[in-house]
Amino acid sequence: MKACPNCGEEVIGREGKKFCSTYCKSNFHYERRKEKQSSLFKKIDKQLKLNRRILKNYNRAGKATVREEVLNSHGFNPNNFTHYWKSKKGEVYLFCYEYGFLSFTDAKGTRKYILITWQQHMEN
Repeated sequence: MKACPNCGEEVIGREGKKFCSTYCKSNFHYERRKEKQSSLFKKIDKQLKLNRRILKNYNRAGKATVREEVLNSHGFNPNNFTHYWKSKKGEVYLFCYEYGFLSFTDAKGTRKYILITWQQHMEN
């Protein structure tokens, strides 16, 4: 007695038959392809969502300053962002959806991020 690798039911039929039905065969291969497909798009999308969650968590007041290592310890990756905005001062803020960040080094040499939330006036 041979068991179907998809559902575990008994396989009846010719010698060498692996699946109990065409549905099980199709479903088995579909699920395997789905597991293997960790496409670049999915990886970037996952990182963008993680970045957004981290920025949202540390920027509850609309503007905040956080040390770089704090965000990085949670998996933040500044190389993944959705868009940017250039301020009147010429500073370029990178955004993960509606949460933005600007990297800078303070007077003591500590790398930090200024965190902001997208505002209506930034659309111009």
